[in-house]
Amino acid sequence: MSTAQRILTTFEQIAGGPVPVGVRSWDGSTAGPSDPDVTVVFRNRRALRRVLWSPNEIGLARAYVSGDMDVEGDLFALIEGPAVIERIARRDLRELDRHEIRDIANNFLRLGALGLPPKPPAEEVRRRAGAKHSKDRDAEAVSHHYDVGNDFYRLILGPSMVYSCAYWATPGSGTLEDAQFAKMDLICRKLGLTKGMRLLDVGCGWGSMAIHAATHYGVDVVGVTISHEQRELALKRVAEAGMSDRIEIRLQDYRDVADGPYDAISSIGMSEHVGDAQLTNYACILFGLLRPGGRLLNHAIASVAPIAPQAKSPQTFVDRYIFPDGELLPLSHTVGALERAGFETRDSEALREHYALTLRSWVDDLRGSWDEAVELVGAARARTWLLYLAASALSFERGRITIHQVLAVRRHESGAAEMPRTRAGW
Repeated sequence: MSTAQRILTTFEQIAGGPVPVGVRSWDGSTAGPSDPDVTVVFRNRRALRRVLWSPNEIGLARAYVSGDMDVEGDLFALIEGPAVIERIARRDLRELDRHEIRDIANNFLRLGALGLPPKPPAEEVRRRAGAKHSKDRDAEAVSHHYDVGNDFYRLILGPSMVYSCAYWATPGSGTLEDAQFAKMDLICRKLGLTKGMRLLDVGCGWGSMAIHAATHYGVDVVGVTISHEQRELALKRVAEAGMSDRIEIRLQDYRDVADGPYDAISSIGMSEHVGDAQLTNYACILFGLLRPGGRLLNHAIASVAPIAPQAKSPQTFVDRYIFPDGELLPLSHTVGALERAGFETRDSEALREHYALTLRSWVDDLRGSWDEAVELVGAARARTWLLYLAASALSFERGRITIHQVLAVRRHESGAAEMPRTRAGW
């Protein structure tokens, strides 16, 4: 049996069934279909040791991010199709009998894959100081994700620099830039923005929403972020737009904002960082910053299944490499927190299919600028992002996760909410 065939056989044992991909080994041997859509290349034995020591998605991610394992062909075909990665990553090896475990162990032995666990790639987050969702720990987590480099984000996001779900009013029409404009405009209309209003943009990113609202709706905006690099570029973009007198960008945690009342608050792709334990406090803080009659638009990714008890050290690729301490919560948790804070929920719109399209566009942008991306952040980080964006697109397409725009209002004591009677009103 060739080295490549033994590798393929071992992974089929772990996956519990056929793995219809090509395999190429460090010795040049190949196995699998004669003309595969995707070939997994094992450049050295260390790739196998990574999986042996972490037989789940962490081991696979470490092998890919480090470059010990590579993918030639369509990455989407590897992740979707027969869901090869998922089957291996989610397989509970405790389900195997002792004969299967013995065979797998013997194959690893013959492949020379036994040995000490390799050091994880530098891009992986491991130890985290402080209590979860404390201000200092949140700042560290946000920095890990957002302070990668503004030029790198520009390659992926394009000129809009909007890092959240776009909105195609007519499916399949318009560019990503058009769809991001439409999304920001939709939020402004839902918030009922008019000239002279005061808007707080929580988690303002690179200032795109603030600039849009000030330019097209004549509002004064305070944007807050805890990313140094985001604030630096946001200030530059605000100045270039001639809006420095209308927009203030602060390096500030939302928990430290104390200059309300605001007429409206937008929170776009930010509450995923808040955490379930802090969600009601988050809602109460925003409620306190709004005037009576003011509206909040909370735009956030959500889970579509009940939350399982979380381990102390989650063994997930996203937690270790992308969003440390991030939590995707069911819509019911978000609405419940808003209502406990005193808000009246007036509308919720799911945009799941829109985010799948957005992510596919970002994948295309990253692939199309691959050499420049590697030059900016290194091959390992570029691999991390390609895997994350592709897997996320498939998660939205399959309905494993979704995204909602929840519109809530702080009502007047009389009960009046100053809301249009129908969605046509915005």
